[in-house]
Amino acid sequence: MRIATFNINGIKARLPRLLEWLDETQPDIACLQEIKTSDETFPVKDIEAAGYGVIWHGQKGFNGVAILARGETPVEVRRGLAGEPEDEHSRYLEADVKGVRVASIYLPNGNPQPGPKFDYKLRWMKRLRDRATEIWAEEIPAILAGDYNVIPRDVDTFSVKAMQDDALMQPESREAYRRLLGDGWTDALLARHPTGGVWTFWDYQANSWPRDAGFRIDHLLLSPAAADRLVDAQVDKAFRGREKASDHAPTWVALRPE
Repeated sequence: MRIATFNINGIKARLPRLLEWLDETQPDIACLQEIKTSDETFPVKDIEAAGYGVIWHGQKGFNGVAILARGETPVEVRRGLAGEPEDEHSRYLEADVKGVRVASIYLPNGNPQPGPKFDYKLRWMKRLRDRATEIWAEEIPAILAGDYNVIPRDVDTFSVKAMQDDALMQPESREAYRRLLGDGWTDALLARHPTGGVWTFWDYQANSWPRDAGFRIDHLLLSPAAADRLVDAQVDKAFRGREKASDHAPTWVALRPE
């Protein structure tokens, strides 16, 4: 079973690239972030025509997450995180699909830091950890997949100096991420590539893609029941180099059957 996460950076603008990727790689489950469209304008017919059932949590022009499943429709479990009722950002969607629990996560960026946006990022990470603890306690195969906007280690970026003041690499961001791992979640890419040097994001600016000046911020965290089935975890890097591509590359895990 292949489960992927892909920050699409605007599903309507990148729809040809998304459909191309679905056709060529055929993930069983795909979690999308930054769909940047309202619920009413989500291209559901195009997704279904590609052979995927889909649920989504949209927001006009910003944020937005979705979960796709090949040949079936995910069963929604939760939309949004508890803890801040006034938070209207569309950043979290959770579903049961193909025998696993999957969450599509678009964690706040947090820049500029310090400031209100960084404070919101840290609060959001605490809320995510609270929900993750509840899922973990169910002792089910679960995957928390998405754009975490956290560079976990120095070896997860092309340049520590270039990113040292960014919210993605602050000690507080990293510590919040480490707490998730400390709770018993497995970082799939880290498990397969412990020495680092694997990027999932390349900025559109500063010639980042041709220079391979990227970093790793798209993560798939596995519960123990899912981690026991881990076969592989990789990045579909080549898709970042295509015309009008997202600035993220699809990132995926492969799990063996139960």
